[in-house]
Amino acid sequence: MTLLERINGPEDLRGLSQDQLTRLAAEIRDLLIETTTRTSGHLGPNLGVVELTIAIHRVFDSPKDKIVFDTGHQAYVHKLLTGRVARFGTLRQRGGLTGYPSRAESEHDLVENSHASTSLSYADGLAKAYKLRGEQDRTIVAVIGDGALTGGMAWEALNNIAAAKDSRLVMIVNDNGWSYQPTIGGLAEHLAAIRVSQRYENVLEYIKTTLSRTPLVGAPLYGTLHGIKKGIKDVLQPQVMFEDLGIKYVGPIDGHDERLVEHALRRAKDFGSPVILHVITKKGLGYAEAEQNEIDCLHQVPAAGAAPGTWSRVFGDEMVAIGARRSDVVAISAAMLHPTGLAYFAAAYPDRVYDVGIAEQHAVTSAAGLAMAGLHPVVAIYSTFLNRAFDQTLMDVALHKLPVTFVLDRAGVTGPDGASHHGMWDGSLMQLVPGMKVAAPRDAKRVAELLNEAVEVSGGPTVVRFAKGKVGGEVEAVAKLGGMDVLRQPGDGLGADVLLVGAGPMALTGLETADRLAVHGIGVTVVDPRWTKPVDEALAGAARRHRLVVTVEDNGRAGGFGDAVARLLRDHDVDVPVKTFGLPQEFLAHGTRDEVLDEAGLTPQHLARQITEAVARRSSGEVPQAATAATEGRPVE
Repeated sequence: MTLLERINGPEDLRGLSQDQLTRLAAEIRDLLIETTTRTSGHLGPNLGVVELTIAIHRVFDSPKDKIVFDTGHQAYVHKLLTGRVARFGTLRQRGGLTGYPSRAESEHDLVENSHASTSLSYADGLAKAYKLRGEQDRTIVAVIGDGALTGGMAWEALNNIAAAKDSRLVMIVNDNGWSYQPTIGGLAEHLAAIRVSQRYENVLEYIKTTLSRTPLVGAPLYGTLHGIKKGIKDVLQPQVMFEDLGIKYVGPIDGHDERLVEHALRRAKDFGSPVILHVITKKGLGYAEAEQNEIDCLHQVPAAGAAPGTWSRVFGDEMVAIGARRSDVVAISAAMLHPTGLAYFAAAYPDRVYDVGIAEQHAVTSAAGLAMAGLHPVVAIYSTFLNRAFDQTLMDVALHKLPVTFVLDRAGVTGPDGASHHGMWDGSLMQLVPGMKVAAPRDAKRVAELLNEAVEVSGGPTVVRFAKGKVGGEVEAVAKLGGMDVLRQPGDGLGADVLLVGAGPMALTGLETADRLAVHGIGVTVVDPRWTKPVDEALAGAARRHRLVVTVEDNGRAGGFGDAVARLLRDHDVDVPVKTFGLPQEFLAHGTRDEVLDEAGLTPQHLARQITEAVARRSSGEVPQAATAATEGRPVE
């Protein structure tokens, strides 16, 4: 049995010797590499926090002391030290451990949200609550990376934390110079300067030990120097902005020296007021392939970048082509140049791309400024992160009718990253925005086609949303319906029973569904709307010619494309019934895209069964054999 296998909880760490802790760290790294290269996962960040996490759990008493991980993707080591070694092989698999902290998994997990820059706000609220409840023996620990520290919400929290002088709050800045990619901006430059400067704490310790041996004058002189320690610190390293806020700052220290980190954490825990501990770590430490990876130190394996054949790569290649024709088109990324495919545009036009770090709200309003000055910005971010910038999208961009194009990668079901990453909200949120136009391409050709249409819009904002992973096969239209593509019409001998409107890649699912229904005598017209907002009014006339309208989307059902279609038909006094299929309005668990869609009923077999039942209920007398099978619970093949 390995040393790691004998760790059933943090209490098992406290009796280990330094040699044993070193051995434990090596075993943890071996397991991280073996597991994530098999299951996929965030490898680089976790390899960088092994010693830091061990030290945290040796000093603090979790779950009594609360540990909050910002973004949470660096919490694998925490999982291993809190009794989940035996299940770690199920990481990111359906029914297995999640890739982020999970309250359902362990009492040691508190915050599940993987969106960045939130940890300090959680910690501030927790510390205030425990103080109010008289629980002064509890400490709150927030672990935040240098990338997440660039987010505006983190600085709002720091402003409030600085005023709470008696909060038992320890903030650990894990500084590795990376978020998803190298951290940029003024704060990053400041931390980089500190990272390579001589440490104040070492100098002060040298003065103390040397002068204390000097007879008569040693002690008084040390006291004088200690009294002007802020001046010494300013000379030896850049001014430490955290202490300017009134928050005690400790560091920087080597985050891979467990003994040193543990010593600093004990000092911080005993301080009794908010403390920032600045630790320097190396992302990917202990795995040469990660350490030498120039893109993101194997932030996530398999690589999350825009590989050939992915939606992201198709977008990235088309952006380069657009950039060649349109000198006014610029690009903005929120620390996601490689994953979203914008790295190709950046290589071709380095002066026309702006990576703003983990700051989606700033990215959107900065895009508004660029548009006001006559440019056409393309903001490429993950769908789930646009949630954070909804106010800026609504009030800073749409209110001013500005030509900003949002490209939402990872829209719909993203898979193993789980509840916080599924891009199932943007389709509903964007329906609320006046003047917004939303495109949902079904295949690679339509990504290029709709992106070009989007950047031609000059009177307001546009969205192009697409899924994660490989692009499906291309399907050409057989006819046009207004501005929409008709992909299938009822075959010979079949009536106009169902008008099936599938948004984005769900249009291809609609084609497979139509094939199943045709076998049982149900005629289906399959339409790809191309633009899901505004809904093309030609749908109203087409709906009148069918017995049932069906919409399918990989977005939450509430307020999505289906609801917009139903509203259009009501507004045009079309009384044909509408069935809307989409993701349930729930926080969906992790799993592959196919697994999640299957559980949500968004597969051809599930859809065919439910549509057959709906058609049967509207039949005047005769019920098709397929409908009988469906009502008896047998699958429609």
